[in-house]
Amino acid sequence: MHVAPVGGTAVQDHVALAEIELCGELIIAASAAHEDRLSLESIDEVLKVAEARAEAKASGG
Repeated sequence: MHVAPVGGTAVQDHVALAEIELCGELIIAASAAHEDRLSLESIDEVLKVAEARAEAKASGG
């Protein structure tokens, strides 16, 4: 039987952590929404799509 060391060798997947954070933000927004579903515009707002596009455009992407 192999047991992990006590000191910890945790691997952090930054992409996975970011996705989990975004999912959490969507869950919070959905629970606070008055309508049955979030609109596409609301989802884009929560995920900050416009900001990401502006950053990509500014950096030449």
